[in-house]
Amino acid sequence: QVQLVESGGGLVQPGGSLRLSCAASGSVFSIYDMVWHRQAPGKQRELVAAITRRGSTNYAASVEGRFTISRDNAKNTMYLQMNSLKPEDTGVYYCNVVLGKDIAGKDVYLFDWGQGTQVTVSS
Repeated sequence: QVQLVESGGGLVQPGGSLRLSCAASGSVFSIYDMVWHRQAPGKQRELVAAITRRGSTNYAASVEGRFTISRDNAKNTMYLQMNSLKPEDTGVYYCNVVLGKDIAGKDVYLFDWGQGTQVTVSS
């Protein structure tokens, strides 16, 4: 059974960096697109970055130029390199696998959202 485990979060000062990891058990990792989402306190979960199975990437405007999503299919791991962090980047970060689109064009995810990894940007 495939599972995802997020790690790498922590407390960092504004302007600092963190690297998040999303490790997948199982062998289906390489055939799907994947995403990072985050949820700030009191706010809805939002898409941060996405990467296709072939490595094409897409970012939310708020993180463009500061965050980099990547994947290592051989290691069944996806990463989110976060630089120049701001207090508004604070939240719980989650990863997931994209199965496809529903009839409304929204992403359909393989897993329920897990515990994620907490990122806190504060001085």
